[in-house]
Amino acid sequence: MEHIRFYNEKDKPDSREKERIAEFLFQHLEQYGDAKDDIKRAVAYALKEIESFGGFVIVYEKEGQIAGTVVVNRTGMKGYIPENILVYIATHRKFRGKGIGKRLMQETVSKAQGSIALHVEEDNPARFLYEKVGFDKKYLEMRYLKRGE
Repeated sequence: MEHIRFYNEKDKPDSREKERIAEFLFQHLEQYGDAKDDIKRAVAYALKEIESFGGFVIVYEKEGQIAGTVVVNRTGMKGYIPENILVYIATHRKFRGKGIGKRLMQETVSKAQGSIALHVEEDNPARFLYEKVGFDKKYLEMRYLKRGE
C-alpha cells in the first residue's frame, strides 16, 4: 500500500509526524544531509511555523513507513531567482531504484508554483534523476560563511 501526503501551512503534520520526517531525512540524506536542527528549521519554514514565505513537504509512505520525503521552501522571489528551492529530497535505502525519487520529483514539480532550484553535489548520483526530470545546470554555487555571528 502506497500513500502520498502533502503538507503546507494550511495542512500541517502534528509534532510527532514532523519529528518522524526530520529523523527520516537525517538518516537517509546520508553524507549529503545536514544537522537535524537545520532539517527541522527547513520543515518549519515550509510550514510557515517561523517567519517565512512558506513552501511544502511531501511524504511518500510504503509498507507502513516513510519511503521518501521532499521539503520545498518558497524564496519570495520571481524571475531572476526561482520561486522555490528544493531543500531536501531523500528515499529510504531499501526502496531506492524503484521509481520513488522520480515520483517525488514529479509531485514536487506539479505542486510548486513557479520555477524550482536545487543544490546538488557533483558526486551525488541523484543529480542524474534531476536531469531526467528536466533540471539543468545554470550556476556553480559558491558560499562565504561568516563564523561567529
